[in-house]
Amino acid sequence: MSRDVFVTGVGMIPFAKPGASAPYQAMAADATRRALVDAGIGYELVQQAYVGYVYADSTAGQSALYEVGMTGIPVVNVNNNCSTGSTALFLARQAVASGAADCVLALGFEQMSPGALGSVFKDKPSPFARFDTATDDLVGESDIPLALRYFGGAGLAHMQQYGTQLSTFAKIRAKASRHAANNPVALFRNVVTEDEVLATPVMWPGVMTRLMACPPTCGAAAAIVCSDAFAQRHGLDRSVRIKAQAMTTDRPITFEARDMREVVGFSMAQEAAQKVYEAAGVGPQDIDVVELHDCFAHNELISYEALGLCPVGDAEKFVVDGDNTYGGKVVTNPSGGLLSKGHPLGATGLAQCTELVQQLRGTADKRQVEGARLALQHNLGLGGACVVTLYERV
Repeated sequence: MSRDVFVTGVGMIPFAKPGASAPYQAMAADATRRALVDAGIGYELVQQAYVGYVYADSTAGQSALYEVGMTGIPVVNVNNNCSTGSTALFLARQAVASGAADCVLALGFEQMSPGALGSVFKDKPSPFARFDTATDDLVGESDIPLALRYFGGAGLAHMQQYGTQLSTFAKIRAKASRHAANNPVALFRNVVTEDEVLATPVMWPGVMTRLMACPPTCGAAAAIVCSDAFAQRHGLDRSVRIKAQAMTTDRPITFEARDMREVVGFSMAQEAAQKVYEAAGVGPQDIDVVELHDCFAHNELISYEALGLCPVGDAEKFVVDGDNTYGGKVVTNPSGGLLSKGHPLGATGLAQCTELVQQLRGTADKRQVEGARLALQHNLGLGGACVVTLYERV
């Protein structure tokens, strides 16, 4: 049994730098209320909630939602690294599609600390142990933060195989800034040029400068998903439907390929995208707008290929030709992406959802992709999980 699932309400708050945000409960409650207002329903109609975050204690989801209401519904806490928000959405959609519930909340939030990501539970084995060993083996040991080594190493592999230039990653970052300039909830709205990106402090010589990496961010976003019958019964918006969705985890190729692109989830993303295209009966050429996981400019570039937006090896040409922005083949990250909008880990997947729902409704203002009918979302978490979602304007 599988029922149509509609995204009937979305909400997010402006993202902020660590130390400049409200506490996580306040951020999460604010985003939830915005989604409820957007949907036009009260919290008492929500039957289940899936709440995602990475850096908070167990049952923080309940703590956040108790600020909205204490209705006794199941609240499931979700933690899947950077794909946490879209994992919450995946579970919410499943609940509605299966008939287990008619109206479900997916919520994500993060109250982050400054600086590079790191382990919290240092007295336990790291879930990244195999990834760290593979990275040390492929790019060598160094004092460079691990996340930067993961994704910088993936970009370096593309550079070594295809001759991709550092300036191409700078072009991606500059494009993100141009898009974010039109997004009132983006963290960074200042436009930067390719040359300015290249002139920022070097994080890895010849591989990455500071602006090619997304910043630690605080924020929250939420979505209300419901069945067709529920939407009709309550007179809710049914203009955006989740047409297909897939979630994948790592296969042996992640480590056996001895390729940093695989270590950061290339095949995981490729498999999820292929499943979505097959289920929906469409191809990448049919997609109008994409929100993809650009935690680093390097990951945006390799994700073009993983998602089939361009042939493998052609990502640099895709960027140089302007096929990744307005007037090109497919507009990628009209929100400004993680690079400019910010990346509060648990909220990112639902912030992507919010952007794409607005695009399909035609309410994205200056960011609007004209005539958008199909929108693709790609959200990646190392360790690993990848969620790809296809939204359709009905």
